[in-house]
Amino acid sequence: MPDKPSVLFVCVHNAGRSQMAAGWLTHLAGDRVEVRSAGSAPAETINPVAAEAMREAGVDITAAQPKILTTEAVQASDVVITMGCGDACPIFPGRRYEDWKLDDPAGQGIEAVRVIRDDIRARIEKLITGLLPAS
Repeated sequence: MPDKPSVLFVCVHNAGRSQMAAGWLTHLAGDRVEVRSAGSAPAETINPVAAEAMREAGVDITAAQPKILTTEAVQASDVVITMGCGDACPIFPGRRYEDWKLDDPAGQGIEAVRVIRDDIRARIEKLITGLLPAS
C-alpha cells in the first residue's frame, strides 16, 4: 500500500452511510488517508438526519455532495468499502474490497441514525489501525 492509502466508500445514494464513513475517516485520520465516496444512484443532497447525527459527534458533512460512482474512482482507490450497493461496484484486481452490512439511515429517525453513526465510527477506527502505521 502506498504511503498515503486511498479509501472509497460506496453506497446507493451516497447521502448517508458512505458520507458518514467518509466524514469519520477524514475526521479521525486527517490528511494521512485520501478519502472518496460515491453512489451507484446518487441522491441530490446529503441525508439531513445523517448530517445532524454527525454534527452531534463533532463532524460536519453538510458541505459534501453526493457523487456518481465511476470506474476511475475505484481504480484510484486502494480500499473499496461497499455498503449495500449490490453489484453496482466494479471489481479490479489489486484492490482490497470490504462489504459493510449497515442499516440505511434513509427515512430513519435520529435515534436509529446515531446507532448507525457509532457503528461506522467503530469500523473506521479498526480500518485506520489496519491502514496506518502506529505513531
